[in-house]
Amino acid sequence: MGERDGLAAGRLLGALRRLRPRSSGLAADGGSLRLLHRADDPVPGVASRGEALLAGDYEFGGLTVRASDAGAGASAPWRHREEGAYWLTELHAFAWLRDLRAVGTRHAAERARFLVLDWLRQHRSIEQLAAWEPAALGRRLSAWLAHSEFLLQGADAEFAGRFHQALELQASHLLRTARNADQGLPQLIVAKGMIESGLCLPDGERRVSQGHKLLEATLEQHLLGDGGHVERNPSSHLAALWSLAALRATLEAGGHPVVPELSEGIARLAPVLRMLRHGDGALALFNGGVEEERGLIDLALSRAAEVGGHALLDAPDTGFRRIESRHATLIADTGVPSVTGRWAHAGTLSLEMSAGRERLIVNCGGWRGGESAWREALRATAAHSTLTVDDTNSATLDASGTIADGPTTVQVERRDQDGATWIDASHDGYLDTLGLVHKRRLYAGAAGADVRGEDSLIHVRKRRRQGREFALRFHLHPDVRSALTEDRRAALLRLPSGAVWQMRAVGASVSIDESVYAGDGANRRRTSQVALTGPIEDTTTVKWALRLLPTGN
Repeated sequence: MGERDGLAAGRLLGALRRLRPRSSGLAADGGSLRLLHRADDPVPGVASRGEALLAGDYEFGGLTVRASDAGAGASAPWRHREEGAYWLTELHAFAWLRDLRAVGTRHAAERARFLVLDWLRQHRSIEQLAAWEPAALGRRLSAWLAHSEFLLQGADAEFAGRFHQALELQASHLLRTARNADQGLPQLIVAKGMIESGLCLPDGERRVSQGHKLLEATLEQHLLGDGGHVERNPSSHLAALWSLAALRATLEAGGHPVVPELSEGIARLAPVLRMLRHGDGALALFNGGVEEERGLIDLALSRAAEVGGHALLDAPDTGFRRIESRHATLIADTGVPSVTGRWAHAGTLSLEMSAGRERLIVNCGGWRGGESAWREALRATAAHSTLTVDDTNSATLDASGTIADGPTTVQVERRDQDGATWIDASHDGYLDTLGLVHKRRLYAGAAGADVRGEDSLIHVRKRRRQGREFALRFHLHPDVRSALTEDRRAALLRLPSGAVWQMRAVGASVSIDESVYAGDGANRRRTSQVALTGPIEDTTTVKWALRLLPTGN
């Protein structure tokens, strides 16, 4: 944190220490402190999660923490530090107020007010940086504003005064520190928080103006030509759509103009979101994303007025391709790794496939837990359904979560004829280190029951070390049961529905090895992978085929 930022934080925290209840001109329910407008939270609360919060269980991203674990007699979870950045960010963002609100009882409202006041008491220093990071601050402001009626109804004058003062102070701090937000989704969240706090709180004209400027700049820089989000992370893409839809609802409810860029951004995000869904309705696992809740994806699309819309098949700017047929859906990562956002993966040319509503081939997922070693492991190329050379990554993964070095060129060509589709792609992630280019060809027949691929390594530059061994991995969803055929040249893959796919390969040894799946980002499920391995020769080509076997086989 720079000197100016430290001074800004010091002014805010000093003001928080001096917070005193306003005792004059207040009704018992916070009367004169009613907000000018109310922000919109389009995500519905879940009463069962609210009941869990009342019991002291804080569950975010699949990871649950009991508040009593924070120390003897503790009644709130703020002291936890080891659960990872995602859990901490969700905790301090207060989006879970919607779940307490869904419970709908007086006890739930009292608990919500207690947690707000306790947060204010516990955060009079910058020890917990996660609480003051601009995106977390923006989300917290939006949540407090959206659920202010729930918090203030039945509240006494002391709570109403402290709550309103805290909103004003944090809104002012967000305005001062907005420029420190990370590139990508965090900037969009900060812009939303600035605009909403400017609309809902007095003297907010500057926040509205600055928020709109940041929003327009963020949409111009980070919403790509095909409508994809620059982070190339399906979860970030969904979050961006939610943020824009909520902001539009807030503006419309207050009778404020909606800038064209906002509505256009929503309309462009929706088709790409459909592109990144599998047959089960949840999202593909690329670049740190997780499956997400199917119902919330449906609701986000309905908010975008995209009910019944079609999935995009090609997103060349974002770098994804989709093949959709009666029996199979394939989604391929055909883009250069993003340098924007956190925890990008080295999964160039990786593939996921679902058969009907069942996932068959997957990537291992993105990690949201506190164990950093697992996060790094799932970012690796080997955790994706693609090819690795000498068990090294196709991109250099920086400890900060960014891509330090990797593929700079991904070439893609698609052909569709008589219902069949071919996709030819290549990347140069191994060019500088090993002098190799990875080429992948995908083919899917008209019905999707016949899926074929060809992976090649092409020697482009002669170097002392040109790679010794390759491994072509196809990670399987945990619900898939696999076994090698007697000749060990193929694998049989049985789905829960009873459908069986046969995977056969030429040019490599076939084995079934252990793998792991973290579809929700927090729980690791044991699974398997089909591994095609062999030595790298002057000409290295592996041909593989997936075929849906007739019923009864």
